[in-house]
Amino acid sequence: MNSVLFWAEQSQPYSEDFSAFAFVLQFLTALLVAGGMLGVSNLIGQKGRRTKEKDIPYECGKDPIGPQAPRFSVKFYMVAMLFILFDIETIFFFVWAISYKDLLSRGWEVLLVILFFLLVLAVGFIYEIRKKALDWTQKG
Repeated sequence: MNSVLFWAEQSQPYSEDFSAFAFVLQFLTALLVAGGMLGVSNLIGQKGRRTKEKDIPYECGKDPIGPQAPRFSVKFYMVAMLFILFDIETIFFFVWAISYKDLLSRGWEVLLVILFFLLVLAVGFIYEIRKKALDWTQKG
């Protein structure tokens, strides 16, 4: 028992070369497994056939009644995506506000990162305004 503990204390951690090799080996194994599953599925799987019956909308096993659901304007999706982007950026502002005192001790590097982030945010907002992404008076 003591010899096992002694060996564990004396052993060195893995080298960086071995860690990189293990990462590459795991990545290649994952690619091989995923590619193999796709290939086997493609070889032995059933090919889909399109028919008129398969192309009609499905409504609980009955023929569709009434008009289709109305199409949504692309602007709704645009606003949703812009909201998500600016919402994530707002989360960064909260993190900076909470850790403001710690950031002051780090010097100019952190200030430059924050200013770069604000520049990217401003450029994105100006692009959004110029492309009239939030202009609801136009059709589209």
